[in-house]
Amino acid sequence: MKLSRFTAFTSSLLLGAVLALTGAGAAQAAESAALDYVALGDSYSSGVGSGSYDSASGDCKRSTKAYPVLWKNANAPSSFAFTACSGARTGDVTANQLGPLSTATDLVSVTIGGNDAGFADVMTTCVLQSEATCINRVNQAKGYVDSTLPGNLDSVYSAIRNKAPNARVVVLGYPRFYQLNGTCVAGLSENERRAINDASDYLNAATAKRAANHGFTFASVVPAFTGHEICSSGTAWLHSVNWLNIGESYHPTAAGQSGGYLPSFRNAV
Repeated sequence: MKLSRFTAFTSSLLLGAVLALTGAGAAQAAESAALDYVALGDSYSSGVGSGSYDSASGDCKRSTKAYPVLWKNANAPSSFAFTACSGARTGDVTANQLGPLSTATDLVSVTIGGNDAGFADVMTTCVLQSEATCINRVNQAKGYVDSTLPGNLDSVYSAIRNKAPNARVVVLGYPRFYQLNGTCVAGLSENERRAINDASDYLNAATAKRAANHGFTFASVVPAFTGHEICSSGTAWLHSVNWLNIGESYHPTAAGQSGGYLPSFRNAV
């Protein structure tokens, strides 16, 4: 009798725990499904480099393998708008991408600032010209990050907040591009690679500060990409120079979107 009472008691406890857990899981699923999500930004959000581009997106090159689409597929929000566009600068986000935002928007993601700072020109200069010219161009970009980029970021972040006052906004950064003293035997010098990595860190630090000042969450992707940079002994999640498709150079691969950007975003939501 004592054993059967104990068994019945423990069974009821287990049943209650299962029901409680099931209810919590259902509540979490319902909460995720109720989200209205808008994905803004530049090529790192549109998915350039990961292939599988939506032809309807034209030159914006929005990919079905980009982290916003992967998050949407996994979480089934009630609505999803994907306006990120290759080549976008802060002013392009403000002028062309904010249409889907409203007071009903719950979640926003954005990568922006790299094109403002002249990322593409920095990489072109470093690949085609001397080490001294490369490092000088990197320093010019860092000067822009000090003098002009903060105001540009403030403008776009304020515009996002004005249109989506209730949203959680996640600002994602950029990866470091090179593993120093890695496996590369040609190409840029170590000094150039170090300068480019430092510039990425510099941009991320400035972006994180502006995001925090607006009450946004900054999500660094550097930890996720560590060990997967160009010149790493592991699988690189970033394209190096791609002469056949130059626009994909120095952008995340599909693995960089799913293994680098997606978990960084997911952990920040």
